Amino acid sequence: MYDVIIIGSGPAGLTAATYAGRAGLETLVVAGVTFGGQLMLTGGVENFPGFPEPILGPELVDKMRKQAERFGAKFLFQDATAADFSSKPFKVKVGSQIFEAKSVIIATGASARWLGLESEARLRGKGVSSCATCDAPFFREKKVVVIGGGDTAVDEALALTKYAREVTLVHRRNELRATKILQDRAFSNKKISFVWDSIVEEIIGKNKVEGIRVRNVKTGEESEIVTDAVFVAIGHKPNTDIFKGQIELDNNGYIMIRDETKTSVEGVFAAGDVRDPRYRQAITAAGSGCKAALDARKYIEEHYP
Repeated sequence: MYDVIIIGSGPAGLTAATYAGRAGLETLVVAGVTFGGQLMLTGGVENFPGFPEPILGPELVDKMRKQAERFGAKFLFQDATAADFSSKPFKVKVGSQIFEAKSVIIATGASARWLGLESEARLRGKGVSSCATCDAPFFREKKVVVIGGGDTAVDEALALTKYAREVTLVHRRNELRATKILQDRAFSNKKISFVWDSIVEEIIGKNKVEGIRVRNVKTGEESEIVTDAVFVAIGHKPNTDIFKGQIELDNNGYIMIRDETKTSVEGVFAAGDVRDPRYRQAITAAGSGCKAALDARKYIEEHYP
């Protein structure tokens, strides 16, 4: 029996573990086989407070894990396969093992949707990114490509114009799906050009992005575009499959919250990108992890005096 089980090990989960452990709560972090969340795919992190020089995403995750361990949090590097919030204590299944807890913090994050190309996976963190806010400053006065046509893609393209020399938006249709105000801003920005009716077949480069090969879906014609970076902006998917039917989710699968971190089940809390489709930053995830741990402590004090 644990006081709190934290499912997930990105900035939200690790911050929650630090606060829970420091509060004297028996804490288990079901960290997952893929430990550390999206920071593990990030190169230099320049915007996390306390690091005047860039720090590698995996290094930042490692420091956060060690900090949580110093306060007594235990880590299990396996995936949670099921959860039962229908009765108390809550149950979290990991493989053949079942763990019980007085409270649960869900911090499983959201996964960027990728194109599924071998070259994309190989060059991730070497010019391939899913976050302009995170990585745009690395490409000052460079040529960059954004893939997508919705609000996320156009937002990314507009953000990149503050740094990049040229931004090319590649979309598989002949019109954007983004809201009109974003479209108007994009079309009026002289730095942004558009490649319509096209999909990316390959990202070119050995150790860094050097270009992309695109195919026109109407004509079949292929061409290459020189670029220093590729930002994939085709959406995110919250990692909530095992919680369906257990807690309230919105139409896109994100956890519905009340009063900052509370889910539809009393004693179950949520933090980080799994309940935040808007900001998706390490620092905002960490902040909500702190809140979730404080709320879990208060819940335990009130229900398990």
